[in-house]
Amino acid sequence: MQIAFAGSNLDRADHIRADADRLNAAMDWRARLLRLDGLDPVITSDGLLAWGTLADAAPDSELVFLGLLDGKACFAEVANSLIGSVAPANPRLWAAMSALPLEELATYGTARAVVDWHARHRYCARCGCPTVLAKGGWQRNCTNDVCKAEHFPRVDPVTIMLVEHDGRLLLGRQPRFPPRRLSALAGFVEPGESIEEAVAREVLEEAGVRVRDVTYIASQPWPFPSSLMIGCHAHALSDELEIDRTELDEAGWFTRDEVAAAMRGDDAAPFIAPPPQAIAHHLLNWWLNR
Repeated sequence: MQIAFAGSNLDRADHIRADADRLNAAMDWRARLLRLDGLDPVITSDGLLAWGTLADAAPDSELVFLGLLDGKACFAEVANSLIGSVAPANPRLWAAMSALPLEELATYGTARAVVDWHARHRYCARCGCPTVLAKGGWQRNCTNDVCKAEHFPRVDPVTIMLVEHDGRLLLGRQPRFPPRRLSALAGFVEPGESIEEAVAREVLEEAGVRVRDVTYIASQPWPFPSSLMIGCHAHALSDELEIDRTELDEAGWFTRDEVAAAMRGDDAAPFIAPPPQAIAHHLLNWWLNR
């Protein structure tokens, strides 16, 4: 299962991250700088990520060490213009990403998530003092000599689940989705929960359905801003729905033929399937082909 934002060719090279001397030595004329337009990728005419050199970075910007690619150190820039800003939705972003090979999309996703984290975590969450980049950008340290807290790029776990009952799937539409676009139900894992418990709670809260036999299928890093989508499958105890309208505009059960029609993009399909970049698309394929 080839999933968008997974499968980067980068060697993350933690042994270089942790060694200041080796990291400094890697920042030479051969090092590459990933070109970004804000947080969006810059794509070449060949449909690949655009790279420059460290000389292209602003003198006062921070540099995140992404890893090694073809023996060359690769970096991304935390531009000052990103600090304190909110990245607007770019309607061209999805078209640009669909042109990238999967391994390049994964490299971009890593860079986007880490650069965005740095731009949003300039101050210590414990004492409020400024923080500075450490370990090649995979850590920020508090500058307060009393506090000295260490902060690390966060990843938020999200369960996304196919719920099945008598050969039909439960799919729903969130308020932010375009008309007719349905997907698997999803929600963040809360503190003190297992993945299985999060699946059961989210399905019950959003659709009023109790489930059993939760199993794992696949996962996807999702850099908007930094989630890990955990794909699961579960069986519903009944097909009676009690929809939470604050979470879902609509939800319903769909047969295998209806799901297959949506995945083919048939005009007569009862809904529009999730795009190929989303793990929900792959989960539906998995269900159709198992």
